Amino acid sequence: MHIGLYFGSFNPVHTGHLIVANHVVNHTDVDKVWFVVSPHNPLKDSHTLLNEYDRLHLVNIAIEDNPKFRASNVEFTLPKPSYTIDTLTYLTEKFPFEQFSVIMGADSFQNIHRWKNYEHLVANYSFIVYNRPGFEIEDTLGAKVTMLDAPLLHISSTYIRKLIKDKKSIKYIVPSAVEKYIIDNRYYVK
Repeated sequence: MHIGLYFGSFNPVHTGHLIVANHVVNHTDVDKVWFVVSPHNPLKDSHTLLNEYDRLHLVNIAIEDNPKFRASNVEFTLPKPSYTIDTLTYLTEKFPFEQFSVIMGADSFQNIHRWKNYEHLVANYSFIVYNRPGFEIEDTLGAKVTMLDAPLLHISSTYIRKLIKDKKSIKYIVPSAVEKYIIDNRYYVK
């Protein structure tokens, strides 16, 4: 089985994430997409992060009706901060008969040279990269890369958190069940 690993903080998960994941399943040979919730991205500030179990729960709520999607907490038990190469090494050992590809935006791929052991990463794993305006990939660093023109929404988790703090609606930006859970639990209000 070919599994696309969609790494992220998902703080919170939003419609844009789901559209990209669905596009990957529809337009590549990926059988399933695993949303790998990262407890702490070493390239991001962690002080605005909702607890990782709460973020995992929001992802589960968002994808519960899609059998091709799965939320993964694999990085919760690995050393922190989370490094993609460590997670891939662990998953490859645990699931030796699965094929793993990393799903990411072109903006992230442009920074891959900053990742831990990126040479090993690009030599041993494939990437599904969705285009982002202003981030053209000119050098794949020898990686096996599949480029996709996924439909993109100009929304971000940062924008959603700002809307919540400003007491504005996040309707349609996140799945309705996620919106309800965030409101009911007063996430991101501070």
